[in-house]
Order: sequence, then C-alpha cells, then structure tokens
Amino acid sequence: MPARPRSIPRLRAVVTDVDGTITDGHRRLHLGAVDRLRQISAAGRPVILATGNVLPIALALHRFLGLNGPIVAENGGLIYRRDGDRERVERVADQRVALDAYRRLRRAGLPVRRLFTDRWRETEVALEPTVPERRLRAVLAGRPVLVEGTGFAHHLMQRGVGKLPALRRALAPLGLQPSDCLVLGDGDNDVAMLRAAGWAVSFPGGSRRARSAADYVTRADHGDGFVEAVIHAGVVPARSPGGGA
Repeated sequence: MPARPRSIPRLRAVVTDVDGTITDGHRRLHLGAVDRLRQISAAGRPVILATGNVLPIALALHRFLGLNGPIVAENGGLIYRRDGDRERVERVADQRVALDAYRRLRRAGLPVRRLFTDRWRETEVALEPTVPERRLRAVLAGRPVLVEGTGFAHHLMQRGVGKLPALRRALAPLGLQPSDCLVLGDGDNDVAMLRAAGWAVSFPGGSRRARSAADYVTRADHGDGFVEAVIHAGVVPARSPGGGA
C-alpha cells in the first residue's frame, strides 16, 4: 500500500538494503530476490547495495550475485567502487569517534557487546541489540556520535555520516542521484535514503519510520516483498526468465 501516493518516475538504478530486504525471515538470501537482482543487472541498470554490514560480506554478495554498481557499507562509513579495472574503497567516517563512544558506554556500566563482525569493521561500532537505544543515546548525549538501529544491531557512527551522504557520493560518478533510484529498506538507518529516493519501498516488518518514509509498503515481507516491489515499480517484468512468478 502506498504511504505517500504519487506516480512512479523513470527509475535508472536500484538501491537496496540487505538484511530483511533481499533475505527471508531467517536472514538467508531469498532466491527470488537473487533472480530479480540478476535480471536488473543484466539489463544494464546499476544495483547498489547499501548496508550496515561490513564490506567483506557486502563485497562477497556483490560478486556472487553478479552486481554492477558501487557498494555503501557500514551504514555509509565505506564506499566501494570499480574505476575501470581498479577497485577503490573510500573511508568516509572516523572509527575513533565510535570507539570512544563504545568505551563511554562501558564505563557507564551498560552491558553492551560488539557484534562478531566488528573484527572487520573499519568506520563504526555495531552492538548486539541487548540495551535499548534510548539508554545508549542518554549516555552519549552531546557527543559527536549517532546511534542508529537496524533491527539487527545498534550502530555507533560519527555524526553526519549515513547511508544517504555515502549514496550521493557513490552515485555521482555514474551521473545519478537518489531521485533517479528505486530505494528499498526496512530500518531506521534507511529513512534518509528512502526520503530522498525517486521511489521508496519498505516492508510490513520494517520500522515505523521506514514505513512512514516509503512511497510503497509491500504486502509481502522480506525477499517476497522485494520481488513484489521491483515488479510494481516496473524495473523487472512480472515473470522471471524461467517462467516463474
């Protein structure tokens, strides 16, 4: 159902979150979403992964899915792109800000725990969602750090960094901007990106803020919703090449 009804513009690229968006309810890759992503890439339309996950995981997905666009990783802290035959990574955020915030939370006695994947994280700190965000924000009030939730983790990020600023930088060499893109996401960390999109999609299981920011909230959830959305937006045909729905 549309959250802010308007006609669907011509969409030149697809930007998608990963967890909860192209996965199923158990965080496994949704094969229908994989099929549609490959169709979109094969048609020459850039697909950009914009994720809170670390770059090694995002890059592995990018390669195994056969995608053709840049990557926004660590909630905008890192940008990966190909420049001809060279691969480049741009670090946008300073992890020292997030590490200082993490130490402050520990000193305050909060039982915060970093994610296993933090051993590969370069620009932020991601915490298991064991402590409410409001308690994290209360301790960190006045610090140059942002606390954002994805539904899977709480992320400590340098203030001013996020998926949207990084997406703008990632799209610029392609001659694109967010208003040229179909953007799909389900977390609070996707909200700014959804608001700037040419057409924004969220999911029934998405956060309240993400659903409010969307032009279209799918009927199905997770990867089934992704398939529904890209068909509804007209970036892929209603039937897959193999004839399945």
